[in-house]
Amino acid sequence: MLEVVGDSSRDGRWALVRLTLDGDRIASAEAEGLERPLEGLALLDAAAVGGDELAVDALANALGPVFRATPDPGRVAVAMSGGVDSAVALLRAGPNAIGVTLRLWLDPKGPDTERACCSPEAVLAARATCHAMGLPHVTLDLREEFRRAVVGPFVRGYAAGETPNPCIRCNGSFRFAELLDFAERAGAWRLATGHYARIVRHRGRLLLARAEDPRKDQSYMLARLDPRLLERIWFPLGEQTKEQTRAEAAAAGLSVAGRSESQEACFLAGGDYRGFLERHGLTSAEGTLVDEAGRELGRHSGFWRFTPGQRRGLGVSSREPLYALRSDPEANTVVVGPRSSLATQEIDARGRLYVPVERAEVKLRYRSPAVSADVAATETGFRLHMDEPAYGAAPGQAAVLYEDGAVVGAGTIRVPAGRNPGVRSDVEVNGT
Repeated sequence: MLEVVGDSSRDGRWALVRLTLDGDRIASAEAEGLERPLEGLALLDAAAVGGDELAVDALANALGPVFRATPDPGRVAVAMSGGVDSAVALLRAGPNAIGVTLRLWLDPKGPDTERACCSPEAVLAARATCHAMGLPHVTLDLREEFRRAVVGPFVRGYAAGETPNPCIRCNGSFRFAELLDFAERAGAWRLATGHYARIVRHRGRLLLARAEDPRKDQSYMLARLDPRLLERIWFPLGEQTKEQTRAEAAAAGLSVAGRSESQEACFLAGGDYRGFLERHGLTSAEGTLVDEAGRELGRHSGFWRFTPGQRRGLGVSSREPLYALRSDPEANTVVVGPRSSLATQEIDARGRLYVPVERAEVKLRYRSPAVSADVAATETGFRLHMDEPAYGAAPGQAAVLYEDGAVVGAGTIRVPAGRNPGVRSDVEVNGT
């Protein structure tokens, strides 16, 4: 026998659920406000019980850490964000689906926590969608794990003079690892998400590929997913447009059909990343803005406020537009210059080639167009020689390689040798 407890509070109200478990079944329960008794229910069935919102939330908090279910080859775990995309993915998964939502850490001082895909409001919306379909829903509270795995490296990356992409780190390692682990515990044969991407067989193996709708394609953000995991993953929206998804949700009567898009970098909760960094470990310290010859042109309040290609906020006048080129963390110096100085055709990346490739299309930022390049494998990743110059390639961002629409490699852009000698390892995310 195992006893588990969950509670929840809101607006001065508090609910408590206490369960005694015998394997994957509830032997006894203290739980008020639910629509039916829990005694004798399997955990899978208990996760579909509704009732008073606070009581259901307390039940979810009790079930999350211990949830498990007997394997069923027809069961699909569906990652639920509370939005329309994951709701339609749930529809596609059929009557044996189970929803799961990750509750992740959010900056409590962010101005718009409700739009984040991992907020308490998103959890409630995801659970309501599942329960409205008569399906179970499980919440996994991973706030501290997320801070360590994603938020901490984000802060340390900026402290090292990089421009990290936390969404790629989250999706490429943390999020899908947790979701696939849950799917196994839930006895589900595969995991579905509402991402706009496809899985194709290319050069004899399963690889991630661009979505049919180029406006919504999320393959760049998912590119660090290990191809060996793809046989357990399903992207049911990869062949359609966002408009088709909303129409499908509306036709099914889903309340989230018109819900607005969630944010990128959800833990910022709608806030500016510079303000976030200052609150969580990086300090304002006056430094110099210099040209490429080292001549001082102005002052700034912190090197980490600037990223390669940035033009606004430099605070210096010139006969031609100036851009941030790179920074030196140890000297707290930002080097600026003309746009032509941002151009590069050679890029090193730390990462993997998923298949041997000598030529590929390369994306260096989520919104940037792809550029053709020669590719050479290295001991730690790959080196690119692009047919056309790239402007503002930022260390810490992702370089994603495509061949016929399939992702054939992905890595993190490295700092060019000799440019950023210092990496501060003492910066941590402040507790809040």
